[in-house]
Amino acid sequence: MTYELYIGDRTFSSWSLRGWLMLEKFGLPYQAHMVGLYTGTMQADLAHLTPARTVPVMRTAEGYVLTDSLAMAETLAENHPNANLYPPDPAARALARSITAEMHSGFHALRSACPMMLNFCWQEFEVSQAVQQDLHRIEELWSLARTRHGSDGPWLFGAYSLADVFYAPVAMRMTAYGLPVSDASRAYVDAHLNDAAFLAWRKAAMKEVHEPFPYQLPLERKPWPGDRN
Repeated sequence: MTYELYIGDRTFSSWSLRGWLMLEKFGLPYQAHMVGLYTGTMQADLAHLTPARTVPVMRTAEGYVLTDSLAMAETLAENHPNANLYPPDPAARALARSITAEMHSGFHALRSACPMMLNFCWQEFEVSQAVQQDLHRIEELWSLARTRHGSDGPWLFGAYSLADVFYAPVAMRMTAYGLPVSDASRAYVDAHLNDAAFLAWRKAAMKEVHEPFPYQLPLERKPWPGDRN
């Protein structure tokens, strides 16, 4: 069973990163296709995948088209019960599903003010009260998951799960905008930054060219962690 995955620009498309991680991290067979998210060809590129309008999009071996990342996640968990996309423990699985769904539907202030961007980091980004509230809630959820179920590993529930997939772009936002978080949250962010799959994604992203560069801010820049000046 090979999945067809359609993704947008790796540098900016947080939802594409989620779609890719849920296949890549669990060793599921897939073939990735790039969609012109920032070049204006997305509608044409997705025309054969009705009713898709955004990325990511996943098509199963049977030809079923899934146009939402959470629908993709639940389908993969259903199709591959032994892959442990969600934690096997029922209590952990319930919490993982809950915080994954909350990420999928919430934190609009953070997502609006801090688009995912992997090229460099901004200095002295001003954090609004609404963004701070989102950060507080995210850290609350991370702490709850790690305290109850994640003490034996670097991820929210010990082993990597779909919850980590959905919060990976949050870690990138915290990094790119220098958002204030606790030491425990910073350690979790660092686990994402040093993950081999993410490093491969970012390496590919750095080959992309965007003219003009979207999401500009009137701020000084500094290198992404691990990059040279």
